[in-house]
Amino acid sequence: MKWNKRFKYPTSTRALVNDERVYDIAQEKLPSVTTILSATQPQDKLDSIARWKAKVGENEAERVKNEAANRGTTMHSILEGYITEKPILDLTERGGEAHSMAKTIIDKGFPDLEEVWGSEVVVSYPGLYAGATDLAGVYMGRDSIVDFKQSNKPKKAEWITDYKLQMVAYAMAHDFVHKTEIEQGVILMCTPDNFFQRFIINGREFRELRWEWLSRLDTYYSQRGASGEAPQTESGNFVEIPKNEV
Repeated sequence: MKWNKRFKYPTSTRALVNDERVYDIAQEKLPSVTTILSATQPQDKLDSIARWKAKVGENEAERVKNEAANRGTTMHSILEGYITEKPILDLTERGGEAHSMAKTIIDKGFPDLEEVWGSEVVVSYPGLYAGATDLAGVYMGRDSIVDFKQSNKPKKAEWITDYKLQMVAYAMAHDFVHKTEIEQGVILMCTPDNFFQRFIINGREFRELRWEWLSRLDTYYSQRGASGEAPQTESGNFVEIPKNEV
């Protein structure tokens, strides 16, 4: 793994506006990718979440959610510290668990990470959305967006569509601003008992997910009183799709 600071990534501030996360980038407040995905969940997923909450109870559901979120935040911080060579040591019980999960991802997922362009990379598609991906660089010989995920239990590929859409959204924003052609997303995932999974999204699946992301983006803005037309940039140009997809 080597650093190659090819791009100058923007800084941003994050805030909650009407309970939605927004990024303030270049004097523009943009909804986060996760906000858009959360607001446009398919009904079957909403129903599944509702059934789970009814089964375990609201309090237990909230506890599980918060515990996972806190563990994931700690794990991300440890991985970022490893990549930037600024180690983080957390001696709490949760920290010990997160350190073990991070080490599993490093040992099993990082050997194929060839080049790092940036860690905790802020990307934005002007006028539309923004977000922060854990890493941008070269993975297994291909320009990639890489994200680290914690999971309470192993996942099937069909269960993580929103994670895949995050990769696609970040890649499209990176391509638009930095004139790249990223066509691969990599998800490195670990459970508290150190079960490692790697999901690689490229080829036809990656291209099809671009269209699904644009549909979710259109739905998000339509719900907020937009005209219902395809999302546009401030300059009035429609979101660009690679030539080989039109």
